[in-house]
Amino acid sequence: MTFTGFDPDAIAFYRELTLRNDKAFWLENRERYEHRVAAPMHALAEALEPAFGAGRLFRPYRDVRFSPDKSPYKLHAALTFERGGYVQVSAEGLAGGAGVYQLDKEQLDRYRRAVDAPRTGQELEAALATLRGSGIGIEIPEQLKTSPRGYPGDHPRAELLRYKGIITWADWGIPEWFATPEAADRIARFLHDSEPVTAWFRAHVTGAGD
Repeated sequence: MTFTGFDPDAIAFYRELTLRNDKAFWLENRERYEHRVAAPMHALAEALEPAFGAGRLFRPYRDVRFSPDKSPYKLHAALTFERGGYVQVSAEGLAGGAGVYQLDKEQLDRYRRAVDAPRTGQELEAALATLRGSGIGIEIPEQLKTSPRGYPGDHPRAELLRYKGIITWADWGIPEWFATPEAADRIARFLHDSEPVTAWFRAHVTGAGD
């Protein structure tokens, strides 16, 4: 399937789902979801796979077992790539990210060792500086209030040691190119520009895509 752009009806779908997040709405609109939301995401995954690895579209169902919010469906469609990229479509429009949102325990241990080591720690500092200098947004989803156990508070990279994940992020909203093939080029450019950080994580923490 050739990617020709996102379907504008995907925005309307999620705006309506926000108001009617129930099984009845889903059953009435399931085919609409498959054709207007999921199909363009799968086409995008196919288009970007050569550069960013296999793409995977998350299931639209929420895991509500341990949540007080029992709304059954996610309010966005999310696609991840093997080499660290993320694309999201929601009622607000299009967004993209790269990096690692939440490190698991083993990854967190590897991350901290790599940040602690002078060479690899300085490489991450340089990668983040490069991204900030080029205007790429950096977000820290979660961090400790103090240095993790075993690392001094005056460590030269104490702030980095507190992080539990690092991502780049772009909110495009509903740009004029949303429903055109240019969307794939814009997303690819963003993911490519995020490569200094995603490459560091692949090399020293996750190994994804190698």
